[in-house]
Amino acid sequence: MDVVGRLQMHNIKPSVQRIAIMQYLMEHLTHPTVDEIYTALAATMPTLSKTTVYNTLKLLSEHGAAQTLTIDERNTCYDANTTPHAHFLCKQCGKVYDLSLKAYIKQVEEMNMDGHDVQEIHYYYKGTCKHCMEKNATREA
Repeated sequence: MDVVGRLQMHNIKPSVQRIAIMQYLMEHLTHPTVDEIYTALAATMPTLSKTTVYNTLKLLSEHGAAQTLTIDERNTCYDANTTPHAHFLCKQCGKVYDLSLKAYIKQVEEMNMDGHDVQEIHYYYKGTCKHCMEKNATREA
């Protein structure tokens, strides 16, 4: 799906800034922060501000076009992949990875827990990623 179509599907009026930010999220599956997105786009969009990036990401999240991740206590990250999946934070390098979930865990619709209507579930895992473990093993050898 193209960027404009995705925005319209989520009832978001496309603007130059919104298209650029959504496109960046869709092309960079690295779970970027506001600062990373701003730094990447500011060179080609001189009128772009961090406030615009923040407000656009908030809008995308509120309308379901992106996810807001608070897996890292220091940074809020964003993900264009809105299908149910888990996230893994490497405590060593700080990268966030997508993890697949078993089908039964993904069920969110009409989930009622103790009288509460659950609309979102976030699965966060933390540890050392396989790349850092390989680097550590190489150093120790």
